[in-house]
Amino acid sequence: MDFKVTEIAKFLNGEIVGNENISVSNVSKIEEGKPGTLAFLANMKYENFIYTTSASVVLVNKNFVPKEKINATLIKVDDAYQAFASLLDLYTQAMAAVKTGIEQPSFIDESATVGQNIYLGAFAYIGKNAKVGNNCKIYPQVYIGDNVTIGNDCIIYAGVKIYSDSLIGNRCILHSGVVIGSDGFGFAPLEDGTYKKIAQIGNAILEDNVEIGANTTIDCGTMGSTIIRKGAKIDNLVQIAHNCEIGESTVMAAQTGLAGTSKVGKNCKFGGQVGLAGHLTIGDNVFIGAQSGVAKSVDSNQVLLGSPAIDIKDAIRAITVYKNLPKLRNEVNQIQKEIKNIKAQIDSAVN
Repeated sequence: MDFKVTEIAKFLNGEIVGNENISVSNVSKIEEGKPGTLAFLANMKYENFIYTTSASVVLVNKNFVPKEKINATLIKVDDAYQAFASLLDLYTQAMAAVKTGIEQPSFIDESATVGQNIYLGAFAYIGKNAKVGNNCKIYPQVYIGDNVTIGNDCIIYAGVKIYSDSLIGNRCILHSGVVIGSDGFGFAPLEDGTYKKIAQIGNAILEDNVEIGANTTIDCGTMGSTIIRKGAKIDNLVQIAHNCEIGESTVMAAQTGLAGTSKVGKNCKFGGQVGLAGHLTIGDNVFIGAQSGVAKSVDSNQVLLGSPAIDIKDAIRAITVYKNLPKLRNEVNQIQKEIKNIKAQIDSAVN
């Protein structure tokens, strides 16, 4: 699909510098630019590539002043990075719009309802009393269980499994392999050393504008709901246990894991491989660095690092000490030897 540079500039409210008659059909990195693609320059450490790139069009900030001749057509915008992100949204929407209709074989229960202008891929399944909103894209091999509700304008990629009674808001994106509403990890130990499964009768709720990365799992509540609040963005390979709650606009990087009934506030940022113990409350605007282990509740507006996670300033001091331990050990050993020698000299003089 071709996009004219004039159309792109109009969409981004940008100014064209160069050839206004060209079109592009794809995007590229500025250092790997190819004819017919669009790239962007937001970080000036990549400036040298703009003079050699083969990309046909480059987005730049309005204050950018070239030092050499540039062959590409420029579109000057207020913020090149944000403009590129908006353009990628437009491109994705245009490509997704190609998918329409209901492919066969697929299954829609007679009691289910589906909205207008949906795409349902082959081998997809929609269960009893399920409701799917307008303009949704449901790719092949998606399972939508009984009594599931899905809002408008959602994209559910191939292989997603949504268990019964789950609620999905508007404009949500679920990537391949996501599982929503699977059983929480609940087992009661018995006297003979075995375990009795505790029935998980709650559900999972995703509010509007939530995006869930590939192979992430969100358990249903044991009772009540596991809730992902609006605007939250969760990366690949994240585990969210039963009855957890993730606040609005919180983001979590890959391999993060939350134990049951953890509550996370608004606008939090978790690095990769963060782990939370169960029944914790994390306040708003909390940043937790990668590979941190959180064992107690955290007040709002904190920045934590380490395992156990502590204030980042203390963590950096502790890391500094830790990495110097071999040197400190050698120094202590040397001091012990010197003390031993001095003691031997004193004993010899006394005797």
